[in-house]
Amino acid sequence: MRKYTPKDNVQAKSYYTDRFHVTPRVPRNEVQSGSHFADVVNSFKKLAYESYVELGQLVIHIKSSDNIKVLEILRDKCGYTVCSELSAVDYLARDGEFEVFYQMLNMSQAKRVRVVTRIKKDEAIESAASLFKSANFAEREMYDMFGIVANNHPYLKRILMPDDWVGHPLLKTYPLQGDEAASWYEVDKIFGKENRDAIGPENRDPAKIDRYDTKRFSRVGYEVPFGTDITQGEKENDIEYSKAQLADYTKSQKQLDKRK
Repeated sequence: MRKYTPKDNVQAKSYYTDRFHVTPRVPRNEVQSGSHFADVVNSFKKLAYESYVELGQLVIHIKSSDNIKVLEILRDKCGYTVCSELSAVDYLARDGEFEVFYQMLNMSQAKRVRVVTRIKKDEAIESAASLFKSANFAEREMYDMFGIVANNHPYLKRILMPDDWVGHPLLKTYPLQGDEAASWYEVDKIFGKENRDAIGPENRDPAKIDRYDTKRFSRVGYEVPFGTDITQGEKENDIEYSKAQLADYTKSQKQLDKRK
């Protein structure tokens, strides 16, 4: 396993130099008076402190304590009955905050609203599961991946990672190859910590590929029985194409053979 280098200042570093193309920022347009989005913004009164139109959808920024009030207004007064997405973005190193967003959909008018709010590290936010059933699993995933607690959630526990997993994988400070606990997790669970010396840590480097590995990787054209020793070389096999499909792949192969 590669030596882990702390990435606490990863967001403070410059991502781009003049050698790379920097994608221009998506333009933000003002909400036009008399439009559907203008009516939505007016329904919030002072709850939304910033609003604009971006990529054809309304984006509103609110205080984290007002999230349930705003979502209720969107659902009951503005017709946004679907919460299609709910998650967070890690801006801890840059701003010391998480950005939590709700992606709302109005089915009758085919309109979208993105509700954005900010919370500090270790600060909780009120659960929206009582308003939208889709928020149940989304908030569990947000807790699992970022460690953000949703107060009054009916069943807030990990949904992707094991219950005893250490850390939250979508934090930008989380090591890409996993930490020390991750490298030993499956060994400890399956064989026990007493067998660490005999088995060794898990290799979590996706860039490592052994051409002699006949157990984990597909060997198209060089297939051999599972676990065969091929250190002395292997024989190339003819690739057979299925004739049961609508397209005859053997026809194109014959044309390629003629060109050769």
